[in-house]
Amino acid sequence: MTRRFLPLAGLLVLPALIASTAHAEDGQAVYNSNCSVCHQAAGAGSPGQFPPLAGRIGKIAATAEGKTYVADVLLNGVHGTIDAAGSSYMGFMPSFKALTDDQLAAVLTYISSIDTPGAPAFRADEVKAARATPKKAKEILAERKALNDAHPLP
Repeated sequence: MTRRFLPLAGLLVLPALIASTAHAEDGQAVYNSNCSVCHQAAGAGSPGQFPPLAGRIGKIAATAEGKTYVADVLLNGVHGTIDAAGSSYMGFMPSFKALTDDQLAAVLTYISSIDTPGAPAFRADEVKAARATPKKAKEILAERKALNDAHPLP
């Protein structure tokens, strides 16, 4: 009788596998429709205007504090001067808090994984926790400085 249930078990696992694949694809779609206009395709950035994300966000998100910081940036936006990838940027990034926790987790997972093998994934509950504590621009910049002081940001 056990053999009859094996195909059924496989069918029950299949939707979970499909959902996890769709989740990764959704992150790229969310990025393409919300972020790529500034940060360009695949997070390449635009010299002097918008910092690159590829190869950087996954490294920043390697620590719990780094994950919180990048979630805070997406939820609250950031403006002011930042140094990234050896260049200085003065700009304004709007808040994306209108997106759902699932959408933000998907896009953070996507941008974290660009050119960073083994980069951490983000979960909706992590975004929800960051959303529960809104931050002002000065707090975001202070958070970035503390991260950079602990270990230089790429």
